[in-house]
Amino acid sequence: MKKHVVVRNIQRADAEVIKTLGEQGSATISEAQGRTGLLNPYMRPIYPSARVAGSAVTVSCQPGDNLMIHAAIEVCQPGDVLVVTTTSESTDGMFGELLATSCQAHGIRGLVIDAGVRDVTDLTALEFPVWAKAISAQGTVKATPGSVNVEVVCAGAIIRPGDVIVGDQDGVVVVKRETAAEVAIRGQQRIEKEQKSRERLKAGELGVDFYGLRAKLKELGVEYVDE
Repeated sequence: MKKHVVVRNIQRADAEVIKTLGEQGSATISEAQGRTGLLNPYMRPIYPSARVAGSAVTVSCQPGDNLMIHAAIEVCQPGDVLVVTTTSESTDGMFGELLATSCQAHGIRGLVIDAGVRDVTDLTALEFPVWAKAISAQGTVKATPGSVNVEVVCAGAIIRPGDVIVGDQDGVVVVKRETAAEVAIRGQQRIEKEQKSRERLKAGELGVDFYGLRAKLKELGVEYVDE
C-alpha cells in the first residue's frame, strides 16, 4: 500500500530572493534559467491582474477530492503558495471561496492547481491569486488520502516542497530552491540587457542589425530582391 504523508517542515528560499523573482516575472525567470521551469500554458490566472511569488507547499490529491488541500493549509507558513495536483487528470472544482478564505487567514499567497476551481467571482473579489487548468462548478468530496510536501508533477513541471513559484499573466514558472538566488541575479542581468535593447529599438535601430541577424539570413540562403 502506498504511504500517504503530511510533511510538516520544509526548507524555503530567502524571502528577499522570492520578492525579487516575483518582480521579475515568469517570462524573464524562464529565460534566465535556460528557458526551463514553465508550467504548461493551459494554466491561466482566474483574473488578469493576478500575481504571486512564494514557496511551494505541494499537495497530491485524488481526482475530485480536496481532503489534502485542507490538510495542507495547517502546515503552510505566511508567504507560501499551494501547488495542487491530482493522481490522474481532473477538471473538478476542487477549490473555492471558503478554502480561499481559510488560506488568506493563514497568510497563503495563492494557489496553482492542475485541476478545476469554482466560485471565481468570489475568488476575484477576495483578490486571491489562482492559476488553474479549468473552471468548473463540479463539486468534490473529502474522503481519500493523499500527501503534502512531496515531490509532484504539476502541469508538466517537477515541483518540490520549498521551490519558488512565480505566477503572472504570462503563466507560472518554478525555480529550484537551491538555485533561486543565482536565477534572481541572472534575471536582473537580463532585465538590464533588455532595457538597452529597448532604447535602441525606440531610437529606430533595426533588430536585424544589432542582433547580428543579417549574417544569419545570408547563411540560411535568404535573398533580398527588388521586383
